[in-house]
Amino acid sequence: MNLDSRKLKILTAIVEIYIETGEPVSSKMLNQRLDLSVSPATIRNDMSALFDLGLLEQPHTSAGRVPSHLGYRIYVDQLMRPKPISEEERRQIDALFNVRDPDPDRLLEDAAEALADFTNCATVSTTITPKSVLVKRIEIVPAGIRTVVILLIATNGVIKNRVCRVDFRVTGEILEFLNQFTNGRLVGKSVNEISQRYINAIAVTLGDYSQLFTPVLAAVYDLCREVNEGQFYASGGENLLGYREFGDIARELLQTMHDKDQILGLIGSKKDAVFITIGKENTKSELTDTSVVVTKYRIGAQNEGAIGVIGPVRMDYAKLIPHLEYFSRTLGKLLAETFEQQE
Repeated sequence: MNLDSRKLKILTAIVEIYIETGEPVSSKMLNQRLDLSVSPATIRNDMSALFDLGLLEQPHTSAGRVPSHLGYRIYVDQLMRPKPISEEERRQIDALFNVRDPDPDRLLEDAAEALADFTNCATVSTTITPKSVLVKRIEIVPAGIRTVVILLIATNGVIKNRVCRVDFRVTGEILEFLNQFTNGRLVGKSVNEISQRYINAIAVTLGDYSQLFTPVLAAVYDLCREVNEGQFYASGGENLLGYREFGDIARELLQTMHDKDQILGLIGSKKDAVFITIGKENTKSELTDTSVVVTKYRIGAQNEGAIGVIGPVRMDYAKLIPHLEYFSRTLGKLLAETFEQQE
């Protein structure tokens, strides 16, 4: 789509004014904003041309225009000038993590909440487990006469634990056997490959003891699945209720935001470090009036994560993207340090 420089300036101004005000933009407003040395009639003609190209829309009977979702896409891809994050803003983000729990799950949850407060949008925070992650060690320790604690450590530094009640008396001899058995069958195996079928298959090799030890093996399987699925937290859904464009779809939008499979499907379908889906580019109908901005980040050598913002299409992309990139890099660094401390 070829547009001359004046039309590009007009489109940029309309997007930025609408982001600031949320009100349709008139030719008079553009004439005051831009120094184009042309008549208001020329500006109106250029706005009509942008409208005909599908880059602008006219809401109801208003004399003004608003950007279409295609108009936003051209703005984000070609016209937007990111607003550099200031040192003060960096310090504000750093301060969000100054008091933090060493538990990675808690850190991710706190990050989602902090970003929701910072952006006044909804946020999601997740880790993504590569298929190369293996079971490093399993420890089964006594917690009572008929209770054990199962600790699973993965090669990416993630540690999971679970309390498991059993139908036998916990003795040192039984614990030694269970530790040798589970480590012998699972250590060095990819958490992605440890399926329910595989657990059932190794349970069969226990013979008459299969049913007795099934609760322990089931708990080990659940821990492997948790490591493989990564962590996922959503926060700030109530922020969306403050935007008038979400009035009719707020309930559906909140349900989608907390649907882990749908959100991970959206994130996993993209390979870029930063990606944005705008309005109707979202395949889910309840997201067609939203924009989703996601940044991916590294957590050490074997992990990656993603943190994203869900908000109105008229969000301030130029400001949000640099902030989100810095936020995600900081979170990735802290998570890497936390995983290293736990090993």
